[in-house]
Amino acid sequence: MSRLAGIDPARLAAVLADERDRFLQDHPKAASLATQSAEHWLGGVPMHWMNDWASPVPLYARDAAGAVIHDVDGHRYDDFCLGDTPSMYGHAVPAITEALSAQLARGSSFMLPTEDVPAVGRLLAARFGLPVWQMATTASDANRAAIRWARALTGRSQILVFDGCYHGAVDDAYVVQGPQGARMKPGLVGQVHDMTATTRVVAFNDIAALEAALADGAVAAVLAEPAMTNCGMILPDDGFHDALRTLTRRYGTLLILDETHTISTGPGGYTGAFGLAPDMLTLGKPIAGGIPAAVWGMTADIADRIRDYQRTAETGSSGIGTTLSGNALAVAGMRAMLEQVMTPAAYAHMRAMTVRLVDALEAVITRHGLPWSTVNVGARVELVLARPAPRDAAAMRASLHGPLLDVLHLGLINRGVLIAPFHMMMLLSPATLPAQVDRLAAAVDDIAALLLASNDHD
Repeated sequence: MSRLAGIDPARLAAVLADERDRFLQDHPKAASLATQSAEHWLGGVPMHWMNDWASPVPLYARDAAGAVIHDVDGHRYDDFCLGDTPSMYGHAVPAITEALSAQLARGSSFMLPTEDVPAVGRLLAARFGLPVWQMATTASDANRAAIRWARALTGRSQILVFDGCYHGAVDDAYVVQGPQGARMKPGLVGQVHDMTATTRVVAFNDIAALEAALADGAVAAVLAEPAMTNCGMILPDDGFHDALRTLTRRYGTLLILDETHTISTGPGGYTGAFGLAPDMLTLGKPIAGGIPAAVWGMTADIADRIRDYQRTAETGSSGIGTTLSGNALAVAGMRAMLEQVMTPAAYAHMRAMTVRLVDALEAVITRHGLPWSTVNVGARVELVLARPAPRDAAAMRASLHGPLLDVLHLGLINRGVLIAPFHMMMLLSPATLPAQVDRLAAAVDDIAALLLASNDHD
């Protein structure tokens, strides 16, 4: 029987069965709550992706602080998921708790700006290099706004995304490359329009395909993550971003960079660390300390073009923005994050912990002779089940072996470690301690040893 990323499938199945039994034995309260929740929640959870964990039933959180979560069964977990980024700077951060509590006492939503607004605008402009900003409730909303304005300003209907991208719940981005070309992303529910009519898709790092897709001058905007982070981590090749910016300018296409995940790179995100020059930038998830909030920024030129458009546009609803966008609570959280939490010192610690984790995981890979590798974008680390790490989504998808991912995820949970439930992504926070990094690596080492052991010893 062929091996999956260096692992015998029969052995993998045996270990997975053992880990499932162990979880159910150790989590009776979670199992009971899952049964109760199934009565009135679709799938037993408030949001369907809460079922994406590899555990037989979801963990039920009790509390969290720093980089530690406790569940209702009394187990403690070193948290490298961090809410899949909203809590990237830690749980229950005192500066955020204090700012949000104070604003709640004054009111949370007025449909009016507060005195925090000018300060937050200055902080965003200084940090990300774009002078004009708007708020949204989620990164999905921010991306929708940026796409709408790109189409309005250019008079073009097409956008371009990269195969394997993730930009939230934006239908325009749910297009992937298939054997016969672009197709709607499998699993997209209830979409009645063929998004391939207005969305083009090319492979990340394929400069020739990018130019071919832009050359007819019909593309309003390229929407891109600076590094791919949601189909397994894929880094840009040397020169890719220079080519992306050159080609978009050549063909009159706007460039929108989605920094929602790559804010892990540094205080100014990947854009700041590598001197990128987008026309618009979007960012959600952690920007207000876990409170639903997002922002999108623009160059002075884009801002001027929007103002000109607004002066001549017919009055009425633009389809951009929601009632809760820019609420006072989110603005207060954002100010505390930008002033007190997302600091150079915080990122220095995150980088140090990242180096420690990458070195430890590479040592595990080497010790067991596994065909795996590590990739990181700042404090976001991926354990990739292929070596070398793939450079496009098609190759990355081929490395995402479901049963092996299930064993690794569930094995980590059973050993007191949480990572994001999607592929093998881990986040380091300012609260992450060296001992937690060491425990994560030790847990991966233990699981690898089990998987490579002979079934004869079961």
